Amino acid sequence: QKTSVESCIKTLAEVAKNRGIAIPVDLDSQVNTLFMKSHSNMVQRAAMGWRMSARTGPRFKEALGGPAWDYRNIIEKLQDVVSSLEQQFNPMVQAEFSVLVDVLHRPELLFPEGSDARMKCCAFLSKLINHTKKLMEKEEKLCIKILQTLREMLDKKDSYVEEGATLRKILLNRYFKGEYGTSTNGPLSMGYGKTAQIGGGFSGQDSDKAGASMSDIQCLLDKEGASELVIDVIMSTKNDRIFSEGILLGIALLEGGNTQIQYSFYRQLNEQKKSEKCFKVLNDRMKAAQKEIRATVTVNTIDLGSKKKDDENDMATSVPKKRARDSTLHLKEGMKVQLAEASSATSKAYCVYRKEIDPDIDLMGSGIDGGCNEEKTSEEAVMSPAIAIMQPILRFLQLLCENHNRELQNFLRNQNNKTNYNLVCETLQFLDCICGSTTGGLGLLGLYINERNVALVNQTLESLTEYCQGPCHENQTCIATHESNGIDIIIALILNDINPLGKYRMDLVLQLKNNASKLLLAIMESRHDSENAERILYNMRPRELVDVMKNAYNQGLEGEHDEHNVDDDVSPKDVGHNIYILAHQLARQNKNLQQMLRPGSDPEEGDEAVKYYANHTAQIEIVRHDRTMEQIVFPVPNICEFLTRESKFRVFNTTERDEQGSKVNDFFQQTDDLYNEMKWQKKIRNNPALFWFSRHISLWGSISFNLAVFINLAVALFYPFGDDGDEGTLSSFFSVLLWIAVAFCTAMLFFFPKPFGIRPFLVSVMLRSIYTIGLGPTLILLGAANLCNKVVFLVSFVGNRGTFTRGYRAVIMDMAFLYHVAYVIVCMLGLFVHEFFYSFLLFDLVYREETLLNVIKSVTRNGRSIILTAVLALILVYLFSIIGFLFLKDDFTMQVDRLKNRTADTGNTNIPMTTLAAIMGTCDRQNCSTILATAAEEDEADGIERTCDTLLMCIVTVLNQGLRNGGGVGDVLRKPSKDEPLFAARVVYDLLFYFIVIIIVLNLIFGVIIDTFADLRSEKQKKEEVLKTTCFICGLERDKFDNKTVSFEEHIKREHNMWHYMYFIVLVKVKDPTEYTGPESYVAQMIAEKNLDWFPRMRAMSLVSSEGENEQNEIRNLQERLESTMSLVKQLSSQLAELKEQMTEQRKNKQRLGFLGSNSFHVNHHMSSSH
Repeated sequence: QKTSVESCIKTLAEVAKNRGIAIPVDLDSQVNTLFMKSHSNMVQRAAMGWRMSARTGPRFKEALGGPAWDYRNIIEKLQDVVSSLEQQFNPMVQAEFSVLVDVLHRPELLFPEGSDARMKCCAFLSKLINHTKKLMEKEEKLCIKILQTLREMLDKKDSYVEEGATLRKILLNRYFKGEYGTSTNGPLSMGYGKTAQIGGGFSGQDSDKAGASMSDIQCLLDKEGASELVIDVIMSTKNDRIFSEGILLGIALLEGGNTQIQYSFYRQLNEQKKSEKCFKVLNDRMKAAQKEIRATVTVNTIDLGSKKKDDENDMATSVPKKRARDSTLHLKEGMKVQLAEASSATSKAYCVYRKEIDPDIDLMGSGIDGGCNEEKTSEEAVMSPAIAIMQPILRFLQLLCENHNRELQNFLRNQNNKTNYNLVCETLQFLDCICGSTTGGLGLLGLYINERNVALVNQTLESLTEYCQGPCHENQTCIATHESNGIDIIIALILNDINPLGKYRMDLVLQLKNNASKLLLAIMESRHDSENAERILYNMRPRELVDVMKNAYNQGLEGEHDEHNVDDDVSPKDVGHNIYILAHQLARQNKNLQQMLRPGSDPEEGDEAVKYYANHTAQIEIVRHDRTMEQIVFPVPNICEFLTRESKFRVFNTTERDEQGSKVNDFFQQTDDLYNEMKWQKKIRNNPALFWFSRHISLWGSISFNLAVFINLAVALFYPFGDDGDEGTLSSFFSVLLWIAVAFCTAMLFFFPKPFGIRPFLVSVMLRSIYTIGLGPTLILLGAANLCNKVVFLVSFVGNRGTFTRGYRAVIMDMAFLYHVAYVIVCMLGLFVHEFFYSFLLFDLVYREETLLNVIKSVTRNGRSIILTAVLALILVYLFSIIGFLFLKDDFTMQVDRLKNRTADTGNTNIPMTTLAAIMGTCDRQNCSTILATAAEEDEADGIERTCDTLLMCIVTVLNQGLRNGGGVGDVLRKPSKDEPLFAARVVYDLLFYFIVIIIVLNLIFGVIIDTFADLRSEKQKKEEVLKTTCFICGLERDKFDNKTVSFEEHIKREHNMWHYMYFIVLVKVKDPTEYTGPESYVAQMIAEKNLDWFPRMRAMSLVSSEGENEQNEIRNLQERLESTMSLVKQLSSQLAELKEQMTEQRKNKQRLGFLGSNSFHVNHHMSSSH
């Protein structure tokens, strides 16, 4: 035991040193003295007595206990009082602490306006952060408090209990109201809210931070230097508590994936060259945690192995309780000092042993038992600080890579420093260590993963997942090819049962399996090779993967019947779904797995799970920025089940093609409306009556149209509704026949389809009511029934489409809704005003039939051309009217049929007859009164009237008679004689009008209408052909898939299913952005930009793969040739450089030789001259 005790004392000494606790200087000598032989024997005897007393100690308190029992009673009561006070005052402490956070948000409001203090405290936060760096060494507690307060600024807690809220209001009022300390603790004034809002936004219990978003506060703290503070704390501090608070502050700054904070950290690490030191600290922490885990795992294994021996000893030992109690007292009094360190080293194993022997001893044991149990509970609940710190560290690293930050993902792997620290591999090594791989325990995960460290394992998996997603191919390869057993452990987490944890905390096991499956998917994400998938399949048996998926599905079915499992964070079905998607991705490399995932492949063991997941899994193809295609497999969101068939049919048939022949643009514009409709349909499922009405909307529409037809038949046949006395006078034989017909038609409603059964039923009921209660009451009943039915239809229409949830502007612009509202108004007019209003309801046939709609569109589609042509016709009529008025006024005579006296109606015998000329008053009484009177008498006698005495009458006559007669206006004018002087002019006039107006202009209008109708018919046929022979998404035609591995039907159903793309867009909308995979993040960005380049146009992976093999082979050959050419060029360039160097050396040698030669010549010449 000496080694264990020494390690325990060493640990305690380090903790005491960090916490400033004084320890004896001669501690080592005391430990050595303790382990001398005599002391060792004494300790062993005392430990044996201690164990005996604990095993056989009294179970129940005596009535007259000793002092130890009294002391324990007092301590327990005191602890209860302290706990009660702590629980009572904790909300007050939190509220008071939150006010400090408010002060940090707006410190200038503490001082009067215009004061120097208010102007100087603008940079208070920055100064506080800079001052915190200096406090790390001197004032550790104050440094920790400041770090906690900064983190609290990012914790938006807006609700407090009543006492905390009251205290918070009083403090805020005192600090920010403006009295600056003069107010008392009295009640808060009623004007505080308004005053505080003017001062700085502090109203009620919400602080100023409630008005700002989390991202804004993060950026503010980063601007003041918080990110730099976090890096400095990580690099410089040696205090574990300060280090932990610094990491937690970094997590709070990065929460939500704030990219600005991420780049701030990256700038601190990269540009300011802090990465090497910072990453060294993190790397050392990871290695220290691994070392601690290895030591802990070894101890736990020894403890597990020693349990059986303790059991045997316990069965063989029998000591009286009184003796055990005496030995316990003797131990406490005589050997307390000597066994202090030994008891701390063995307490954990001993308490576990006692727990196994007698579970009741926790509540009924002696005082020492209670203390040991408390120590055991705290030991099991809290991991070693070296291990516990890893969870915030891994969360910090995960948030650095959040939102698939490629630069930081690569930076964690390689910092381009003199010494690089690969934190990606180190994280994988940590997972390998914490799951027990270092002791060869791959098949015994339950021994290493328990309730204490399962959160740390989950965090490790989540961090590794974030390292890979995006995708970051380098990190994927780094994890997949690492020398540790990381991949095998991840696979084992999915395939193996993690017991005993799974027996009482299945939710934790499901979360582990869920994160492990996400990690494997992240390792294979967006890869065009199969290396990682093959590495995963190397140690995985496909049958086990499918069995795990089926077991998760069955657990989900069982959990649906249990109410207590409804609120679980992770549903077993969702875990099974992720495993199914993982298996689907791996099935591309394994034919056996591919066969197992086909529904119906294994009917003996049940296909329900495979069928369920296959029906709730979708697959699409997207195009990346580099124009490469990628296949995505994803779970269909549950809300997509609420999309109605009517909406699918409407979108599929009415989506228009754009100029490029693609329907994607119009389809994408309708996705928001479809998503709102899904949410509305989900909401109305909670209202069974409204859901039932909306589900039968087509039935209400058919009933409404049939009622309108029968009402108008009754109006047409029997109007006016006089009391002729023949109503209800039907013979008994025909009356019985009518009753039989009503009964038969009623029975037809239950046996025939609704449209065919409704019409005979309505006819029989209408005839029976006509001959029973009369025509008038029957029409009222039919009108009231039609009104009620149309109201029901309108409610169903609104219920199906959620019209009122889209805002008043959308309601006004919704023409279908306005049409049905107008229909209801017409029904009311027909019921309460006049029966003739029912005739307008027959126009519903135009709305219901597409052919009639095309007839209307043939006029309205080119309405501008038709109107302009009609204006041209009016201009020509105006010109011909002027010519007729000037030259052919006498020819404009017309035979008329005058009305006789209507004495029956008016009772007047004299009806004044006036000519148009008299009405218009165009003649002068003195000059033409006699003429008009004479002409009127003659015309009245002959039945002929002049129709061009005024220009207006000429225009009306030419427009009315000229356009309606086949030969033009000449058919209604006077037939002139050939002897008349204006005979030739009259012939030219008639022919010009006939050719220009009748033949050319009117036929132009008719031609435009006919051509438009023909175009609409051809467009309809082409549209039907396109729907049958062209892919909705990519626009490829059916013949492109002839003689290919994938047929056209399989392509539009599996690869490019239009509704799968709709489901993926919905998935991006409903999913948490921090949980996006790489492709989901890419598509979400493209949707936000309204960029449709991610849709494949005239492309499909099934076609590209077959056609691209030859191209890839050619590209490989070209690359090989290019590489050989480049190597040859490099060789030639190196040879050329060597040759150049040789030439340079030779030139230098020649120059050197020439210089030496010239010097020797001058020397010889000088010597000869001196001689």
